[in-house]
Amino acid sequence: MKFTIIVVSLNAGEELKRTVDSILAQQFYDYEILIKDGESKDGSLELLQESEKIRIISQKDTSIYDAMNQAVIEAKGEYYLFLNCGDYFYNSEVLSTVAEFIQKKNSLDGNATRIFYGDLYRRTQGLIDSCAHTITDFVCYRNIPCHQVCFYDRALFEQRGYDLTYPVRADYEHFLWCRYAQKAECHYIPVVVASYEGGGFSETKENLKKADLEHKVITKKYLGGKCYWYRLAMILTLQPLRKRIAKSKHLSGLYQKLKKLCYQKERKSL
Repeated sequence: MKFTIIVVSLNAGEELKRTVDSILAQQFYDYEILIKDGESKDGSLELLQESEKIRIISQKDTSIYDAMNQAVIEAKGEYYLFLNCGDYFYNSEVLSTVAEFIQKKNSLDGNATRIFYGDLYRRTQGLIDSCAHTITDFVCYRNIPCHQVCFYDRALFEQRGYDLTYPVRADYEHFLWCRYAQKAECHYIPVVVASYEGGGFSETKENLKKADLEHKVITKKYLGGKCYWYRLAMILTLQPLRKRIAKSKHLSGLYQKLKKLCYQKERKSL
């Protein structure tokens, strides 16, 4: 089994090298690093160590998701993971742990089209952000795993890539398309996959507003009338307050522990 780790880059400086180094440190050997560079001028590509694992595509693109789509065309792995510059693998054992889980699952249940995902470490807060252990409709509405922790079966990109009509939330739309249109199975792996830098493209003040608008369009497309009930549930459960708590330096750790316990109980009840 082979992984393709896709890294999109544009004048990323030392961050590109640090991201690539975290991949090269993996104990699992069967992977490739595919760097889609938007013709950087800062010399960041020259900072990379020479390795047979690295392939570089340097050409113009119109957006982050356009760059990802260009990379997918050249990818040779069976599963794809997208890491942004500044994001790292959490430790050197991530790929070996994920590969073992995938191989066991496929040997037991056949090679269905699947997305495997794990947890995220948020560096700015110094805590592990647990993902839902089961992907329900409400999870798809509320908070899916980010692309830095998702390993996609290559078949999920053969028919189409990211929809560029969603400049901020194309990864979100693609996950729901995989889940609902392609009937992809989603499987949680109890491993912290990535160390997330935060403060990226989708988290600017302007793009947060766009993200909210795109969220409404995307959820209506895939979830229909359920969106109204889910929106009401978010209001009744004080979602804006919970969001502030999750970002609090003093309370975020406790919040994440409680969230993980809820996910574990929810999985046992299903």
